[in-house]
Amino acid sequence: MEMFADKRSKKVLLVAHCILNQNAKINACAHYPGAISEVAQILIDAGIGMLQMPCPELLCLGLDRQVAPGLQPTVEAEDTRVAQRMSEEQARSICHQIVDDLVYQLVEYRKNGFELVGVLGINGSPTCGVETTWANDQDIQGAGVFIQMLDEVCRKRGIALAMRGIKAYEAQRAVATVVNLLENTIRT
Repeated sequence: MEMFADKRSKKVLLVAHCILNQNAKINACAHYPGAISEVAQILIDAGIGMLQMPCPELLCLGLDRQVAPGLQPTVEAEDTRVAQRMSEEQARSICHQIVDDLVYQLVEYRKNGFELVGVLGINGSPTCGVETTWANDQDIQGAGVFIQMLDEVCRKRGIALAMRGIKAYEAQRAVATVVNLLENTIRT
């Protein structure tokens, strides 16, 4: 008898923490009271298991991202400061531990015949951006520090993952990205 032969879909998608919990965002960046509802609903309706990745910024810098008390920085300045802090050795070390924990789970899923649908990140994020990240007060091409590490370790382990990013304030584009990801999954 096959193990895990119950109703589960055996499909798993890694999801950036703030897609399912906007409360973890830096100040002035939450666009929903909780989850990005349109995206979460598509995944629920598709029967996709959502592996919520821990928020590296929250784990490294706290919910307030260690902004000085009383300071009201612009979102751009705060993202730049967070990007710089997340490039520091201590933050990178924490990110590596998170990646190791996630990759262990991916290996377990794959070993047991599950489909790894991919990764859904947050474009523009200094850590979880996929196609774009943040540096020097602007959204730039490239992946965030955490997604870079995750991609590198997965490649070394022979784990192929489709990676896509969304922006919470672009709901229609986010929905289209998720639908495309689900229609074009990579089997590992």
